[in-house]
Amino acid sequence: MNSTAKSEATYATILAAAYDMAAAEGIGKVSLGELAKRTGISKSGIFSRVGSLEALQSAVLDEYDRRFGEEVFLPSMAVPKGLPRLALQVDLWLRKIGNETARGGCLYTAGAFEFDDVPGPLRDRIEAGVTRWRGSLRKTVLQAMEAGHLRPDTEPEQLVFEVYSLAIGVMHDARFLHEDAVLRRAQRAFKRLISTYKSFNDLE
Repeated sequence: MNSTAKSEATYATILAAAYDMAAAEGIGKVSLGELAKRTGISKSGIFSRVGSLEALQSAVLDEYDRRFGEEVFLPSMAVPKGLPRLALQVDLWLRKIGNETARGGCLYTAGAFEFDDVPGPLRDRIEAGVTRWRGSLRKTVLQAMEAGHLRPDTEPEQLVFEVYSLAIGVMHDARFLHEDAVLRRAQRAFKRLISTYKSFNDLE
């Protein structure tokens, strides 16, 4: 293995360990010292490859964004616009953040509580990620209204707020209470929620 490939492999090892740490304990708990213990790479070796803790945290969020795109966003783009897409987006998202065993979690949702009153670049990055995803959900809600799947008097911001509140509940019960039935309950809750927004013509 040449030096470039070795350096890339080392960086990948560091990033994977940092990602696992952030998913399990929160992105604010990531530290170069702890990573050195977990990877067997010296602290100076880690620093030379990541540049700074802030840069590493940003790289972890980049990796989360990549995985989120593969697991949630892109699959939802393969189904028709409107309620089918919204339902799949929410279902895949809830499955991802509710998978306590796989330590999936949601770095943005968890990070919003970690850094709600801690100003700085990391908080700004987390806020931007939360805002971006809520904006994506809002766009899907609007498409569902345009398609006639949801009532024309639906307030997109209200529906997105309710979906987000449901997601926070999933994280709480999955990660804190280790509740096995959380996904089933969340799916039932979303089905009940969305039934109050369905247009008359789209009622089953």
